Amino acid sequence: MELVIAEKLSVAQSIAKVLGATSREGGCLVGNGYIVSWCFGHLVELASADAYDPRYAKWVLNDLPIIPKNWQYVVSANKGKQLKILSGLMSDKRVDGLVCATDAGREGELIFRLVVQHCGCRKPVERLWISSMEDSAIKAEFQQLKDDAEYARLYDAALCRARADWIVGINATRLFSVLYHTTLNVGRVQSPTFAMLVQREAEIAAFRKMPFYTVELDCGNFTASGERIADKKNSEENRMACDGTTVTVKSVIRQEKSAQPPKLYDLTTLQRDANRILGYTAQQTLDYTQSLYEKKLVTYPRTDSKYLTDDMRDAVPELVKTVCIAFPFKENLPVHAERIIDSGKVSDHHAIILTRTLAGAGLSGLPIGETSILNLIAARLLCAVSDPCVTAETTVTLDCNGHAFTAKGKTVTALGWRETERLFLAALKRKPEDKPETTLPELSEGQTFENVGAAVKEGFTSPPKHFTEDICYKGRFKKLPKYNNAAAHLWWMKAGSRRKEMFRP
Repeated sequence: MELVIAEKLSVAQSIAKVLGATSREGGCLVGNGYIVSWCFGHLVELASADAYDPRYAKWVLNDLPIIPKNWQYVVSANKGKQLKILSGLMSDKRVDGLVCATDAGREGELIFRLVVQHCGCRKPVERLWISSMEDSAIKAEFQQLKDDAEYARLYDAALCRARADWIVGINATRLFSVLYHTTLNVGRVQSPTFAMLVQREAEIAAFRKMPFYTVELDCGNFTASGERIADKKNSEENRMACDGTTVTVKSVIRQEKSAQPPKLYDLTTLQRDANRILGYTAQQTLDYTQSLYEKKLVTYPRTDSKYLTDDMRDAVPELVKTVCIAFPFKENLPVHAERIIDSGKVSDHHAIILTRTLAGAGLSGLPIGETSILNLIAARLLCAVSDPCVTAETTVTLDCNGHAFTAKGKTVTALGWRETERLFLAALKRKPEDKPETTLPELSEGQTFENVGAAVKEGFTSPPKHFTEDICYKGRFKKLPKYNNAAAHLWWMKAGSRRKEMFRP
């Protein structure tokens, strides 16, 4: 028999159903040559500092740095019972080998291997690697299990990260807490992000708004603007030089521009949009998407790819058709599957998309949060395979007594993917996020406008924006060493209450 170990009970139940392991026994499901059991996340974790030496129970400066030579592990709190069950199953004589069915990523690999090592099991291990919880996907992958040794580097990466977190957290927290006589939690990722946050808030606090002035010309059926001027007196002189005089068109540049459809979602871009459009935190978005994954409605969420693999090309039109029926944003949608297909840009998992299970699923019973995320993923898929949005843009340069002015116009000639986006946002009662159209009359080089009106418009410089999840996912985290989604999670999940306290008046 094969012992299949999943990361959590719900996933184990889905796998067991596909394998025909329907008989419930203590802590596992048995049948058809399989025993399916589960972890509850991490069952084994790194030991605390005092496990290496009792004196480390006290925080003493002279004991630092604490760097274990031989790492020790302990059973996670309240999880000993399940670990004992797994240990018993691994030593069961009926079990010939193991199948690692924890989440397909480095953390899942770490969870599984630490349990196997703790239990002292040396039976052969195969790896189940799935991006979808659909029955068909599970069946297909069980026909092509791989040697788990192929995933050793994933385990090594997770192990290095866990140990690095331990070393930095234990030593730096004790160091600064002892020096400043109060508990100061320091982390490998958390502290640099807090430094970014403090710096931004300091910039906002130190900001002093400065006025600027812009001369605007009223040319009848359009307006032209000059450059920003810091000095009010100079701007008034420019206004007087132009008011009531003649302005001449020096150049007219017309361009047709195409805004390409957005790429499919990886976890980070999904979290950004869910925060910006729906107001969800990163953790809420991950939780909702993980739940949808376990309900077989979307593919694996923890991915850094925005593309699908080449072998999925033929399935895209049918999936788009299914999505159009379930989410009537738009009918008769063009499908440019080639835009979202690129195996070379897929590492462990492809982009987050809906699954074919959607066709027969009852979506009305889903919680509101999951429904919103499902709609977001659906809209992104339909946008990604659609036509570009085409605009006609005109830039006009004018001269008035030696002063340069500019007028810009933009009209949409083909909505393309933005039509789907607008329909989606309209369903949420939100306005389109693209800038409104500005039309210009037909203008030509050398054309003049007499007796134009000139006015000075005052404006003020803006302070830096407070950090939000969307802003930070958009780029700020990339300034940190070893940037990844986990960095963003650490900041916003662990720092949540503390960042509010730090800047409370």
